[in-house]
Amino acid sequence: MRPHPGRPGRLTIVAVHTGALLLTLGGLGSALRGGLDDPVTALAFAALIGLGELTRRAGIATATLPGLGEPRERDPAPTTAAASLAYALLGGNAGHPTHHGVLQTVAIVAPAALLGALPHVLRGRGPELDHLARGILSVGFAALCFQPFSAGSPLAARLGQGPSYALLLLFLLLLTALCDAVLAALLRRARSAPRRAPRAAGATPVPAAPFAPLLRDELRGLVGIGSAVCATGAVMALGVAVVGLWALPVFAVPLLLAQVSFRRFAAVRTTNRETIASLARATEVAGCTRPGHAHRVAALSRAVGRELGLAGAELTVLAYAALMHDIGQLSLVDPVAGGATAPLPPAEQRRIALLGGAVVRQTGVPPQVAVVVERQADPYREQPLAARIVRVVNAYDELAADGADGAGGGPTALERLRLGTARDYHPDVVEALARVLARGGPATAAEAGSTGSTGTTGSAGASEVGTGAAAGAAGAGSGGADGVAETAGTPAATA
Repeated sequence: MRPHPGRPGRLTIVAVHTGALLLTLGGLGSALRGGLDDPVTALAFAALIGLGELTRRAGIATATLPGLGEPRERDPAPTTAAASLAYALLGGNAGHPTHHGVLQTVAIVAPAALLGALPHVLRGRGPELDHLARGILSVGFAALCFQPFSAGSPLAARLGQGPSYALLLLFLLLLTALCDAVLAALLRRARSAPRRAPRAAGATPVPAAPFAPLLRDELRGLVGIGSAVCATGAVMALGVAVVGLWALPVFAVPLLLAQVSFRRFAAVRTTNRETIASLARATEVAGCTRPGHAHRVAALSRAVGRELGLAGAELTVLAYAALMHDIGQLSLVDPVAGGATAPLPPAEQRRIALLGGAVVRQTGVPPQVAVVVERQADPYREQPLAARIVRVVNAYDELAADGADGAGGGPTALERLRLGTARDYHPDVVEALARVLARGGPATAAEAGSTGSTGTTGSAGASEVGTGAAAGAAGAGSGGADGVAETAGTPAATA
């Protein structure tokens, strides 16, 4: 029996979720059978974990723009994460040693987090299963690594309670953060697994999204809120070991206040994104471009950018530029027929791009966005990587839409792009686009966090263009001198 192309991805997701479930059931069974060690301390940490989950940033910083497709916040409940890690690394309470193990740690953390998330679940804004599974496995990993250094062990007696013990906790938290980053990258890669097998006989199988860019994206997130959570967890464990449970509110209140500030910042950032999306729709409202064109180009550009190794701020710049790449058409006296700029002469394309860059510079977005918009019509050998991606994806969407009205559609559009790789389109970007489409389009290309619902006109068209070309892209990759089979292993072009 031939393996289903989506099976490795499903197996990864099932394995992570099953592991978290079995660990939770084992912890609950152990607690019910043997009781809790130091139940007062356990209940105090459970209350703090539940409170942190109750005040999580549910729905505030989720991606509300289908074109941007930005993932959910990396850690929407930092208080829960810090308290969970502190309990996993707790070696004492006010000078008295604690002896809870891995199973009791999970038995306290998992139910407390679920109970705290219950109001969000009832409102339809509960935490994602991937996030819950990662949290349980990461906390269990931290508790397991701490067991050789728990109270009463020879290593604990040798380390004592001095600076070496604090450094040990920080080191264990670093290992836990790395474990969580690897799990997150694996799950995101699994979610990007191909939906269907290539239909053409002899077609090259299309792999899932590259693991290295996803892992790099997760590791970059550790520099921000991740480092704060790890540091707070270590300090909280050390504080409880010295002064007792009174240390919990001392460290939790500032973290909760910071969480409120993050919610306000996230709300402002969401407003900025919606403003940019409104500007992007201006070309559609004015009849300059087809409905949904800007959002389709932005979503597909993000998927191609991630395929080529972009992450973090680079993807955000790419998405903003893709959303506003046609805004220069608003300055034209005579609109472009159908809004398609790809067939225009190079000089006219550059003029529209320069007009668009001048408008973008007035929106308050990073200046790199205006540079990408201005240079999208330059020869590809002179373009930054983001401009190469916008140019290829914009041309693909226009050609695919034209083909949908007649014959050919996505596969024909890809072949026309390949024919233009000598001058207009970068070959690596075209083949990255083919791989993304063969996996089913941007909805599966590591864009699992894209949960927006702004109701942009033409969203249905985006689905049709993205999925309608998937099978053809997979089959087309096996033929021609510039096929996917020849370039799948080629390192991506860098900006």
